[in-house]
Amino acid sequence: MGIVVQKYGGSSVADVEKIRRVADRIAATRARGQQVVVVVSAMGDTTDELLGLARRVSESPARRELDMLLSVGERITMALLSMALNARDIPAVSFTGSQTGIMTTDSHNNARIVEVRPFRVQDELARGRVVIVAGYQGVSYKREVTTLGRGGSDTTAVALAAALDAEACEIYSDVDGVYSADPRVVPEARRLAALSYEEMQELAEAGARVLHAQAVEFAKEKGIALYCRATAGGEGETVIRRSPPTRAGGAIGVASEKGLVQLATRSGELEALRDLLAYLEERQVSGKEIQFRAPGEGFGGQASLVLSRENLHDLASIVSGLEGRYGGVALREGVGAVSAIGSGINASFANLRKALDAAAAVEAAVLAISTSSFRISVLVEERHLPELARGFHAALVEDH
Repeated sequence: MGIVVQKYGGSSVADVEKIRRVADRIAATRARGQQVVVVVSAMGDTTDELLGLARRVSESPARRELDMLLSVGERITMALLSMALNARDIPAVSFTGSQTGIMTTDSHNNARIVEVRPFRVQDELARGRVVIVAGYQGVSYKREVTTLGRGGSDTTAVALAAALDAEACEIYSDVDGVYSADPRVVPEARRLAALSYEEMQELAEAGARVLHAQAVEFAKEKGIALYCRATAGGEGETVIRRSPPTRAGGAIGVASEKGLVQLATRSGELEALRDLLAYLEERQVSGKEIQFRAPGEGFGGQASLVLSRENLHDLASIVSGLEGRYGGVALREGVGAVSAIGSGINASFANLRKALDAAAAVEAAVLAISTSSFRISVLVEERHLPELARGFHAALVEDH
């Protein structure tokens, strides 16, 4: 029998009735003669509620203790789903990330999977059981509980699919695939039948919440096709795989991300940049965009970084430390980014000009621009994100 890995997001397991429906879907998959491994997220808003509790106790909780707390959410879901399956006379067993053999780096709140040792999972599958795995978590080489960052359950699922040589990896949520934009923001958004790994990874990095970027990276490395489907059923899906049909030169989708912070230092010396990066790394701060300009004839030097508030647990002390080192730090909060993604989107300047025209049309001041062979991103004040996303979609997706 082939192995299928299924991942169910928080909205799919938000309450007991939804967990029962997920159990029915798993039972139907097993009835088709397939072995099933299921990865689950925390129920509904559980992770946000646990994080809120931590913030009430401490403004800057220790990252290790946050991992101990936040990993509880997925454990609740896995146990309840296992109970629901056993109640249907379908033998099931639940495992935490560490019990599953998911080995990670030692970076709390944002660890990366380095190896999967799925021996217990394989043993239980051989005994005819469905295996339920808590997503989003693992164990470091120091035997510490770690979490993988927002959306990390996707990464758990893909890593398991690779380790088990699974036939398929199915990602279930409350939408029937990946759309060209968030339909709640852009009514004209449409479902995409297929995407390349590179396009999906850029969408994920730019703020699309359908899949986690590291999950796509794993899938690309192992050549695993990902099927994004709705838990409620239906015919629609999006397949992420190698070399699907593309629309070279245009955008296939638009994503936006809020909760960003822009930091700029006055120093433009390369040694100062090295020191800045070391300072941030010590505090486990990762950057989304880094720009560096060395001083030269007619130019002042500057280092500029865009960071996500999700990875900043004590912004005030970080900024204070930077000011002590560099004698002044410019801080801009309340900003976000809108990105257009597509293969060969920057083959000419035409799409970048359209993006800037869209920003001008909604009177959004452009704070920064970054590009890659698959992406155009514009940093603006957060209040402009919805209308700019609609403008990007109209100019770069619909027109193309």
